[in-house]
Amino acid sequence: MGDKQSCKKIKEERTVFLSKGNEVYRIPSLFYDRDNKIFMAFAEQRSTTNDADAKHLVMKTGTLKEEESTGVRTIEWSELKVVKEAHLDGHRPMNPCPVYEKTSKTLFLFFVCVKDGITESWQRFWGSNKTRLCYITTKDGGQTWSSVTDLTHLPDINEWATFAVGPGHGLQTESGKLIIPTYAYASCSTSYCCISCNCSVPHALALYSDDKGSSWKFGKMLETKSVECEIAEVSDDAGYNYIYCNARSEGGYRVEALDDGAGFKTLPSARKLVETGKGCQGSVVSFPTVSEGATTDSSPNKWLLYTHPSDQSNRINLGVYLNKTPQDPNGWSKPWIINSGPSGYSDLAYIGDGWFACLMECGVQKYTEQIAYEVFHFSQVEKGALQEKNCFCCVCSCVCF
Repeated sequence: MGDKQSCKKIKEERTVFLSKGNEVYRIPSLFYDRDNKIFMAFAEQRSTTNDADAKHLVMKTGTLKEEESTGVRTIEWSELKVVKEAHLDGHRPMNPCPVYEKTSKTLFLFFVCVKDGITESWQRFWGSNKTRLCYITTKDGGQTWSSVTDLTHLPDINEWATFAVGPGHGLQTESGKLIIPTYAYASCSTSYCCISCNCSVPHALALYSDDKGSSWKFGKMLETKSVECEIAEVSDDAGYNYIYCNARSEGGYRVEALDDGAGFKTLPSARKLVETGKGCQGSVVSFPTVSEGATTDSSPNKWLLYTHPSDQSNRINLGVYLNKTPQDPNGWSKPWIINSGPSGYSDLAYIGDGWFACLMECGVQKYTEQIAYEVFHFSQVEKGALQEKNCFCCVCSCVCF
């Protein structure tokens, strides 16, 4: 059994972005490039924890390392780099959300640029959108980036009070469609607002491209009130593919929806995935099913993995949840706690062969102290989810309580 000091040391070894002084790092985003075998971690660099004080998008690249004697996997990270190309004059870049186009081997880094001095609450109150939809691209793992492409001309944006992408990661489906998770605050003048409304109402939706990123358009909003979301592709025994959406709510339980090609339909809540306080972002990925303890990456069927603070009141105790029946909200397991204590936003990436990486906001006193990572295997999740109580401070399994 380890003590608290040893646990603290292990957490420090997992740090990717460390907040200090007037440099605060928030909003983690993680992408694993299977072609080049590298991770790309993104975050917002802010002068304070306040959303209005975002300054730059920053990144690090990482290489997976495995200790031969123990089999423990870690990531070796590069020095921090400011993504200077993710910038519009007079605006602050926010919400990094990458998606990879496999045919052209192009990574699209989506983000929003919000006019300096303007907050989300101001836009919602006045119904006046001051946010721009942008992306840059790279074909060399972030060594060089394209100039900014501004998509704010898309017609739907004019109808919203404000909006944002992600944060987290996007998806390329088996058919090649690129999807960026998005949420928007529909103006009170739209059909999504009732007579008694006094402000704009949020709804999750998807931004997608059917032509490898040459053009983009929005899908239909979820009918249910929902905020930040992530999206994954799942399939069933009959071979049908579905797009699964897991979205933040404003309290109670998460919003889940499925799209079979006709638009998202909200699934009935099984009250398995709690929402934290007034809400917190969560991450979801799909991965090939596991048979007799072995993962076959060629399997057409997919399961889901999801991360989110597991406490219903406070952003603490980041849990990993497993669902082997993605179309059934009752299929979610109990959470396996990978970070005990303050925990905020997170982002998952599937590495392959049953291995995952998670980038997460966490700390000793506050979840804004650092963005750290963990690498773990499916078997650890399954074993941890079966336990009656989870008292682990990290996946190293040293008990602190």
